[in-house]
Amino acid sequence: MSERPTSSPSSGKFNSDELVFMALGGLGEIGMNVYLYGFGPPRARSWLMVDLGVTFPHEGEPGADVILPDLRFIIPERKKLAGLVLTHAHEDHIGAVIDLWPSLECPIFATPFTAGMLKTKAGEFGGSVSLPIKEVPLGGRFKAGAFDIELVCLTHSIPEPNGLAIRTPAGLVFHTGDWKLDPTPVVGRPHDAAKLQSLGDEGVLALVGDSTNAMREGRSASEEDVAKTLKKLIADAPRCVAVTLFASNVARVASIAAAAQAAGRSLVVAGRALHRIIEVAIETGYLPPNFTYLDQQRFSDLSRNKVVVLCTGSQGEPRAAIARIAEDEHPDISLDKGDLVIFSSRTIPGNERAVSRVQNALARLGTEIVTDAEALVHVTGHPRRDELRDMYSWLRPKIAVPMHGEARHLREHAKLARACGAEQTFTIVDGEILKLWPEPVSVIDEAPVGRLYRDGNLIVPDVEGPVKARRKLSFVGIAVVAMALSRRGEILSEPGVVLEGIPAADRDGDSMREIVLDAIDGTLRSIPPKRRADHGMVQEAVQRAVRSAINEAWGKKPVVKVLLSVVDGRG
Repeated sequence: MSERPTSSPSSGKFNSDELVFMALGGLGEIGMNVYLYGFGPPRARSWLMVDLGVTFPHEGEPGADVILPDLRFIIPERKKLAGLVLTHAHEDHIGAVIDLWPSLECPIFATPFTAGMLKTKAGEFGGSVSLPIKEVPLGGRFKAGAFDIELVCLTHSIPEPNGLAIRTPAGLVFHTGDWKLDPTPVVGRPHDAAKLQSLGDEGVLALVGDSTNAMREGRSASEEDVAKTLKKLIADAPRCVAVTLFASNVARVASIAAAAQAAGRSLVVAGRALHRIIEVAIETGYLPPNFTYLDQQRFSDLSRNKVVVLCTGSQGEPRAAIARIAEDEHPDISLDKGDLVIFSSRTIPGNERAVSRVQNALARLGTEIVTDAEALVHVTGHPRRDELRDMYSWLRPKIAVPMHGEARHLREHAKLARACGAEQTFTIVDGEILKLWPEPVSVIDEAPVGRLYRDGNLIVPDVEGPVKARRKLSFVGIAVVAMALSRRGEILSEPGVVLEGIPAADRDGDSMREIVLDAIDGTLRSIPPKRRADHGMVQEAVQRAVRSAINEAWGKKPVVKVLLSVVDGRG
């Protein structure tokens, strides 16, 4: 069976029901998850959205805070959107809800912890966003449009990760969300193997599943194993211990707190995201009501060998707690020679340089650094190949659709699914609409997809938007020319030139400013006075001449802006 059959239109039967699946983010990438299931005739489908997340910008996207999915495909269909189901509370699954829900205005379904995190995020917007969140209990079942959805308990690196058993007249689809198999997760329920087996007995048309670790053999380690390692490291440390982690990992927070207490140390928390997570975890029962910790202002009151500092910033975020501590810029917390810093996290691809920068700064302070390369201080929240095999043995789907992964992850997941008995596998990408039912299963259409940037207080496009413009500026700089001409084209003053991000001189030492002024002068002299009355033509000619002159001297074409003032001249 071929991995991805050739697209086949639905034979023009616009009144026949179909079950389709697609993604506006999350296929061919890790992050920005937003998936759509559609049921009904092609021109009148009922839609269900699963997750609405963000991804994070890299160094080539200067000034962008986060990246959001472009929802232009589903917005015109929003009256047919039965709801948004959130599988769990990680930012790559819920981070775009606050910004983009107003364009959808559909019900939001979430379990208590995820709902609590979303409400807290909404509160940070000053109450300007009111979300219609419908809380669903763990293991709950509800209907949304043509879809009958049952939540299935799994394990991950955050409380309440849910797989979705989506029942439709076409059959049952299981959407895994992010998951792993952890019988001892420290916080929350273990995965519900019995329910997964019963779904397999019921019959599963398709499994749409997490591919993040599809290339890694074996099984992921348990959160309980990390807890044991952290307990020993903290107990053996002679001086201050700082631990940085993904703030959403409540189980890890609980383990670090327990290790600190066992070592007779006080727990200090530094970072707003950690305070927010702890507050929601206490409210929803994942941390005890008497969970005790101190704010960062208390750090200086404690003996250095009697404290564990819990810090945000495991991914090298420049304003997070551990980065500010590393640069000795934190207002309350400092680290010295012999202190221990534990990176209880993995470095997300793309963040390597930022994390290395923080770790090198900590090394210059003389601290000892432990990462997951040296000790079991972090475990993945995603399934390795043996766990994937277990899932396929329980569910026995006819169709497998890998998701949540880059191209190589999706392909490896598809190979494994075929080896596990899936009759058909499809490695589709964002925007491709896959018809799951009726047969033949095939890609039948393609929807527009894209990325938006949260840029300060605004949402801006990625195409010809300000982030793209800043990216170009970061590579080639800008030359600004200011000129004054009379209405008849007379030159009224010496042009003004500002060069930013451009070398001051060429390889021979000649001033770049003088090179630019000579180019302007030569251009203006080459245009007859009468023709200089065509101010648009003059502006364009000067722009081309300046860019060409700098390119000849430097080898790069800068952004060139010509500001032309037209005033009444002499006579």
